[in-house]
Amino acid sequence: MTTTEAGATHGYHHQKDEHLKRLRRIEGQIRGLQRMVDEDTYCIDILTQVSASTKALQSFALQLLEEHLRHCVADAAVKGGAEIDAKVEEATKAIGRLLRT
Repeated sequence: MTTTEAGATHGYHHQKDEHLKRLRRIEGQIRGLQRMVDEDTYCIDILTQVSASTKALQSFALQLLEEHLRHCVADAAVKGGAEIDAKVEEATKAIGRLLRT
């Protein structure tokens, strides 16, 4: 399903509240980084927190990707045709973007 489909149910739909909670925690980590810089915290301590925040975002992205594969790509596979090719290409590009980060 693309972002332009009105009323589409996405793979993350059933865990939306859990995802939002997780993103709020990550947001708190980022605010903590801002506070650390504002308070002139030792640079290595800030870098440690940057690493933790980055890992948290990567973990979230991986879970979202898994849900996309299980829901959107699997649904396209059932429908067959050009839709499955498009979904596999879309997922492949998303994986490529994740690997570059």
